[in-house]
Amino acid sequence: MVIPTTGLNNCGGRCRLLVHTENGAIQRITGDPAYPDLMPCVKGLHYADTFLSPERLTTPLKRAGKRGEGRFSPISWDEAIAIITREWVRIRDAYGPTARYVNYAWGVSGCLSGTSLAKRLLRLDGGHLDYYNSYSTACCAYTTPYLYGTAESGSTYDTLLDSKLILLWGHNPAETRFDNLMYYLRQARDRHIPIVVIDPRHNATAKALGAEWIPVRPSTDAALMDGMAYVIWSQQLYDRAFLTGHCQGFTRESMPKGAAPRQCYFDYLAGTTDGTPKTPQWAERITGVPAASIESLARRYALAKPAALLQGYGGQRHANGEQFTRGGIALACLTGNVGISGGWAAGAGYCHASYLNPKLPSVQNPVQAEIPCYAWTRAVAAPETMTPGEGLHGAEALPCGIKMLVNLAGNALINQHGDVNRTRAILSDESKCEFILCSDLFLTPSAKFADILLPGVSLLECENLTSPWEQGDFLGFCNQIVDPVGESRFEYDWLKEVARNLGLYETFTEGHDDYRDWLRDVYLGLRQQKPELPDYEDFRQAGIYRIQRYEPLIAFQSRQFPTLSGKVEIYSPALAAMHDPKIPPVPGYVPANEGPGGDPRYPLQLIGWHALNRCHSIHDNNADFQRRYPQQLWMHPSDAEPRGLSTGSLAEIWNDRGRVQAPVLVTEDIAPGAVALAQGSWYAPDKTGVDHRGSINVLTSLETTPLAHGNGQHTNLVEVQAVTPPPAS
Repeated sequence: MVIPTTGLNNCGGRCRLLVHTENGAIQRITGDPAYPDLMPCVKGLHYADTFLSPERLTTPLKRAGKRGEGRFSPISWDEAIAIITREWVRIRDAYGPTARYVNYAWGVSGCLSGTSLAKRLLRLDGGHLDYYNSYSTACCAYTTPYLYGTAESGSTYDTLLDSKLILLWGHNPAETRFDNLMYYLRQARDRHIPIVVIDPRHNATAKALGAEWIPVRPSTDAALMDGMAYVIWSQQLYDRAFLTGHCQGFTRESMPKGAAPRQCYFDYLAGTTDGTPKTPQWAERITGVPAASIESLARRYALAKPAALLQGYGGQRHANGEQFTRGGIALACLTGNVGISGGWAAGAGYCHASYLNPKLPSVQNPVQAEIPCYAWTRAVAAPETMTPGEGLHGAEALPCGIKMLVNLAGNALINQHGDVNRTRAILSDESKCEFILCSDLFLTPSAKFADILLPGVSLLECENLTSPWEQGDFLGFCNQIVDPVGESRFEYDWLKEVARNLGLYETFTEGHDDYRDWLRDVYLGLRQQKPELPDYEDFRQAGIYRIQRYEPLIAFQSRQFPTLSGKVEIYSPALAAMHDPKIPPVPGYVPANEGPGGDPRYPLQLIGWHALNRCHSIHDNNADFQRRYPQQLWMHPSDAEPRGLSTGSLAEIWNDRGRVQAPVLVTEDIAPGAVALAQGSWYAPDKTGVDHRGSINVLTSLETTPLAHGNGQHTNLVEVQAVTPPPAS
């Protein structure tokens, strides 16, 4: 028997899967050749190996030791629900609703998720402290609207086939997928459209496409953009008509009323304001990219019109990530590649082209306060520091810290959050956060910090509705393939029992005793808006509905921008009013605190990346993947050799925040001075606190970026040394 389904994790693939079963057991998973743009990668093909492993949690658990030790005792579902209800009510009554927080986590990314369901119940019970931003896109999503008035700055990927040049800047869709972007990039390659990848690593996308690679030092992307912009300006290669008619702040003449004319972008490039012209030679000293390469790239980008500059999420996950976003937008506008097919407006690049986005009906949160999602540890440990100036929205202050943490299908309590050692210390202090509730499939590093740990279900054991990340012309159905493992439950099934104890069962469920009833009603609501959708049972059995092909969408094709000025605000009055040197009024390079040369004790820059074998931290416990895709520290020969390291050597990587050990891969596929560890490896410390699994967040910072208050987890200075093996006994 072959059962169709769709990927449900927070992966950009949302792949079409065919699950082959025999006598109710999964034999294998394959892709569907009828959907070539939705073919699965290695993760999708091995969902069963990962999710149905013997390591699964099978019963509710209650903490038996200290937080983080991972010692638990099995309890019944009735006891678990009783404890949850008691703590839920106690904390609400003792501290108020802002003491309750659902942590950022998207291990399930469908219509119904534990995160959205828990928020629904909390809002019906007085509310909760909420978050804004995401770990993925904080800087680009928050910053792009300052220039364009919206984050919807992307076009449909099919328009890339009209390009004469494609720049992928900090973008690696061969591993991160990004809907069906690689499907179109391969077509572009086959049409001989030049593709350039700008990244500290010679990443999998560059290799798969045979693209030109330009290595750049981490956190210096904005300086490279400045150097390119200088060439385009000084050689008068810019699009005068677009700048004059649609942009504010490139020239003195286009500055808004009340702004100093010499604060314009061209004066910044010329060095009028700071005495430093942003020449390619200046940029070379910062970025490590030769001046001749900078000039060549700038000329090619300016003259190849239409040309597309696609910014990935890697470059904006730096301490100065807002400037990466703004610099890309400046280049796109400078060359007039905005609003045309084959061009690209840069920035966040959102393009929600699919009209099918099934969602659970929302409930208004009585609590208005929101914090940046990356700042939750501060809201636990030092709530008095959470002010509007530090990213608090909707309130002047927090009345108390977070006392109850709900973490469902997520590993960001520990593993995916920054500065693991500091975060461990915060969560271990039970006088701060008094109750932690987790639901997961495995005893992950985050799950070890639960007070109550519940067994969840995988995408093979439940139903759900799903749609593409941003772009796509289909609606997917996640079919249940096998029965839940042990006593595992979908979060709705126990949350409705907590709701019953709270006297909120009817308002929480709205008559939907089974979560599948919600799925059906959400779908029928979509069908009322789009009557061309098939019958629900037909859709469920097919596992997918592909909508009629929409017309290509080109961001800003009308050349209308929803800003206050109606123009692209290269000079931003809103940012100028902040008077913050880290947030200049025009785009420009701002050195990161842990940028190149920032601390002589730690001469190497450490970055992470999303590897093919993991969706964030999912699949890291897959033993076959561990053998096939070993966790390694990438090092350039010029950095490895002076330290006595060669491929296979065990190295220790450290800074003031912690120490990690991992085998070394010596390769010229990384910029000199930079080292890299794939993110997502499960944290595994020894008794001295040294991690032995190459978990990068032991070394990353909790500091947030200046404007978006996002995470800068790619900005880290470290040192590396060989691990001396113990003497033979």
